[in-house]
Amino acid sequence: MVSVNQHRIPRKRTYLMCSPEHFAVAYAINPWMDVTTPVDAELAVKQWDRLRETLLGLGHDVHLLAPEADLPDMVFAANGAFVVDGTVYGARFKHEQRAAEAAAHRAFYEERGWHFIAPNETNEGEGDFAYLPDAHGGLVLAGHGFRTELPAHAEAQEALGRPVVSLHLVDPRFYHLDVALASIDDGNIVYYPGAFSAASQRVLAQLFPDAIVADDVDALAFGLNLVSDGANVVLNSEASRLAGKLKAAGYTPVPVELTEVRKGGGSVKCCIAELRD
Repeated sequence: MVSVNQHRIPRKRTYLMCSPEHFAVAYAINPWMDVTTPVDAELAVKQWDRLRETLLGLGHDVHLLAPEADLPDMVFAANGAFVVDGTVYGARFKHEQRAAEAAAHRAFYEERGWHFIAPNETNEGEGDFAYLPDAHGGLVLAGHGFRTELPAHAEAQEALGRPVVSLHLVDPRFYHLDVALASIDDGNIVYYPGAFSAASQRVLAQLFPDAIVADDVDALAFGLNLVSDGANVVLNSEASRLAGKLKAAGYTPVPVELTEVRKGGGSVKCCIAELRD
């Protein structure tokens, strides 16, 4: 475990978010979604605003994607693409209810002159891809098993020119990589082993021997669905155990409350895509 005395330096990030003004649990495409549980739309927007203000307060830039009334899950902006060094590997959603979100993300990037690569394979952007620029020369971790298809990992590697390590998700509650694993700085991760196959657990242990290992309490509280600038870790306020582990490792936990969007099966990271130019 890293010494608590180690001084951690934040790196300014640029993020993309989308307001939940049209958010609702109108269908169920993961184990967390319950169409009989009402969403407080006003509270969802208020909590999302606090998350955005938290990021701005930490010195980061936040761009906004315009929400569309017939796409209630657009608040989960992380799923629309995966960006590395100015190249955008677009998303292709598994479920038809979210398919049109991909076009909205593509338009955002193309209007700004980003190099956009359209996918042929099913993938859900940063939901299933994580980039660690200082790990092994620059490494992409990629999940498969529920949403993103395995061939998308090879496609992403060709599109981005970065080695991609495939990780098999085996627990449907952790249907995306970003609810089971997160980068906490440019070279290290926090993850919940139980979300992964035994072989993938061995791969992660070999690649990241100093990783912070979360337990099921942390994971089920959506604690791993976090964003970090290398020093400050913004995470679900319910994940108090994980916050303690992060603090002990020298990071500064920044808890936020996201009770409403959690009803859709996501938390902090699901709401935030990182724009790496």
